[in-house]
Amino acid sequence: MSLSVMAVVLLAALLHATWNFLVKNTPDKHVSMTAVVLGHTPFALGVLLVAPLPSLDSWPYLVAGAALHVGYQLFLLASYRIGDLSQVYPLARGVAPMIVAGVSVLFLGVELSFSELAAIGIIGSGIMSLTLVRKSDGLRNGQAALLSIVTGCFIASYSLVDGMGAREAGTALGFYGCLSVLNAAGFAVIMRVVRPGILTRVVCREWRFALKGGGASFSAYAMVTWSFTLAPIAMVAAVRETSIIFALLLGVVVLKERLDLMKVVATLMTLLGVGILRASR
Repeated sequence: MSLSVMAVVLLAALLHATWNFLVKNTPDKHVSMTAVVLGHTPFALGVLLVAPLPSLDSWPYLVAGAALHVGYQLFLLASYRIGDLSQVYPLARGVAPMIVAGVSVLFLGVELSFSELAAIGIIGSGIMSLTLVRKSDGLRNGQAALLSIVTGCFIASYSLVDGMGAREAGTALGFYGCLSVLNAAGFAVIMRVVRPGILTRVVCREWRFALKGGGASFSAYAMVTWSFTLAPIAMVAAVRETSIIFALLLGVVVLKERLDLMKVVATLMTLLGVGILRASR
């Protein structure tokens, strides 16, 4: 992975952590998540004014990717009600790049060196080690742990589908612009059914939050989608998951959360994996 691509993915990870931080610190997660997803739309439409439309061959990936993103977003909302998500969510973010790497090598014919696989494993392990930060380990909650694994499968699935789709589309920005519009439309229909009135509230009262959170989220994944076309999907997915380390640091700096030894170890492991990944190619 080139230095420029890695820098873009790390910036995307910071933006991803930022919008997740905004969502997690709001009392009504349905409102904040809806605002972020709908907030993609003006940025996506702006991109589609200047970017070429994706090729027809990429449309199956577009539809599948949009469905997977909606599924992930709904599943994440449901997970907030189960156990302590802050304990099991690192498991989801850590296992996802390992799944992507495994599927890429075993089924997609992607060649990754031993050092690259080791780096992805170190990054994933470093992120998952955050589940051990507190004694009330979320992994002891079987239902919550299962939800985290399913969430990781959603993350891995949409990463692979989006990466392959962006390559097939011939335009990373055009592909993600269309995907974002489909994602927002699907999510809006579901929210209108399950939470009547939420769309009106977001448009009329939470539009500033939508633009702020949606802009950060759209920019972050647009960078990731572009990076998928220039580097192995597994490597991009692994570096992207450093977003959870940025979220940890935001918690320490902004919310004055305690920085204990386990958080330091997790951060150092993740940074070590990123360093090995950078040196491997």
